[in-house]
Order: sequence, then structure tokens, then C-alpha cells
Amino acid sequence: MASMPDAMDQATAAARHLDALQKRGAEFLGTRHAILGGAMSWVSERHLVSAISNAGGFGVIACGAMPPALLEKEIEATKALTAKPFGVNLITMHPQLDELIEVCVRQKIGHVVFAGGIPSSAHLKAAKDGGAKVIAFTPALVLAKRLIKFGVDALVIEGSEAGGHIGPVSLTVLAQEILPAITEVPVFVAGGIGRGEAILAYLEMGASGVQLGTMFAASSESIAHENFKKAFIRAAARDALPSVQLDERFPVIPVRGLVNEGTKRFLRHQAEVVEKFQSGALDKTAAQLEIEHFWAGALRRAVIDGDVENGSVMAGQSVGMVTSVQPVAEIIAALRAQAIAAMVARGTRA
Repeated sequence: MASMPDAMDQATAAARHLDALQKRGAEFLGTRHAILGGAMSWVSERHLVSAISNAGGFGVIACGAMPPALLEKEIEATKALTAKPFGVNLITMHPQLDELIEVCVRQKIGHVVFAGGIPSSAHLKAAKDGGAKVIAFTPALVLAKRLIKFGVDALVIEGSEAGGHIGPVSLTVLAQEILPAITEVPVFVAGGIGRGEAILAYLEMGASGVQLGTMFAASSESIAHENFKKAFIRAAARDALPSVQLDERFPVIPVRGLVNEGTKRFLRHQAEVVEKFQSGALDKTAAQLEIEHFWAGALRRAVIDGDVENGSVMAGQSVGMVTSVQPVAEIIAALRAQAIAAMVARGTRA
């Protein structure tokens, strides 16, 4: 058994090694830890974003459907709560994307994250010319290479284990495909991450850092309703499932969330709409819209109003590792301690 000084030396060496592994990501973000906050609509606002940044991570405002004036107000409110770096996540399909980029440039936002599609070269140029570093999501190696040619400064690869809108491939596969092949820019990994040992493993595979959403959604600083947080604490990984598509003629965008009465009703709703289509009561376009409109406002109902039975409780599969409501700083400290302990244990066994 190692003596107390030896154990302290091992922990110090492990901490230094962890810092070295995440150095590229931390320097890119301008933070202590290479941890991005996932941009979650209704959740990633001034309070959570500033808490993540103040704890040494990198908070990201979820612009979502905000109009430019509201985004500007949210940025200013966040600046009042932190002097640390934070970013803004913009949805590429937003009808006022040009104006939103202008807001970020005017507010001197250091990092703009484009999500929900491939950003155009014009939008990338506008953000970069305005002084921002640009981060984009990629679900495949071929797109990662294309985005780098377009000029993105960093990439996020997000596996299907994540909450909210998801792709079809798990992070474990994406990481194996993309991390060894992409070295030109920092690559952050996301989806199902809830322990420091996992962060360590991905850093050692070549990731520059990680993005966490679910762990932070249930934090003390999150404005999510108490019912929302309690649902996370009760849930197991198997409770966070993608939305089910009943008929291939009517596509359903896969969204991972906790199974509840709302998800069960969505299945019944799809069946009723398909029956109306087959009877001629609805044409294909009207039927598709009826299906898509089912979840309108459902995320807000769950997050803000606390209706976790009928609302959309978006959560990643790491939800099973959420066991209590903790301050963001404690979450980050625990993740770091777990990674360091894993390295120390490995060294002791060697």
C-alpha cells in the first residue's frame, strides 16, 4: 500500500497528466477545464451558463428560437453573472440567423456553436470575420473533413446516447472513426458522458475535451422545474429512449427523452393521424404537420411548468448517473476527481 506522501505524489502527477491531456481543448475555450455545456433549450440560459463558466467550464447559451433582441438581452444578462468565457449556440435553420450572428459579433462572443445542420460558408465567414471561433457538429468523418475545409475551428461529435435531437450512431463508434483521423482542429465528444473515467478514456483516444448536457440540466443552478430534476434522479439509462416512428411514410425526427404519458400518447396520436390519412380525411402534408405539431411547446411544459408526464423530458442515457441535485462546481470537481483516481489506481496496479 502506498504511503500518504506517495499517494499525494501520485494524485498530483495524475492531475498534471489530466491537465496535459485536456490542454488543447482548454486553451481553445480559454477555460480551466475542457468541458463544454451542452446547449439545451429553456435550460441553457444565463444562470446555468454563468455557473458552468464560473466553475471553470465553458457555458453555452441555447439561442433556439430566440429573436435577435432576446438573444442580445440574454448575452448581456449572462455577462452580468460571469466575467469568464462563454459561447452561443445558433440553429442553422433559424430564419434570422444573419441577425443572430450580428448580435454575437456586436457582443464580442468568442465562440459561436452552429447546430441543427451544416452552416453555410457565408455564415461561417460572418462569425469568423467578426472575431469568433466557430464550432460545428459532425455525425460522420466525411462531413468532419468538409467542415474543416469550410473553416470551422473545432468540432463536436455527439453520439446517439445524448438527449434531445440525436443521430443514429453511438459515441463509442464515432470516436473510433473520427478521433484518430482528425487532428487539424480540436474535437470535443458528447453523448452519454457522466463519469470522469469516461472523460479520461476519450481524452486518451485523442479528444480535446467533452460536452455535457444531462448532468448539468439537473444541477442546482439549472432553472429547470423541481419535478424535472426529480424525474432525472428517478430515471435509469433505459428510461431515456428515442421517439418512435410508427409509419415510414410519416418521418419522426428522433429525440431522446424519458418515457412518460406524453410519449405513449404520441404513439396513439400517430396511429390516429395515419388512419385519417388512409381514410382520405387528411392529405399527406396535413397529416405530417399534425404529427410534427404534437410536441409543440412540450419541452417548455416539462422544463418550466414541471409537467413531466405530458411534456417532453429530454435526457441523455447518462441520466441514470444523476443521483442528486448538485451545484455545477461540485459536478465538475467530482468528474475531475474520478478521472484522477482512475489514473492513480491504474498506476498502483502497474
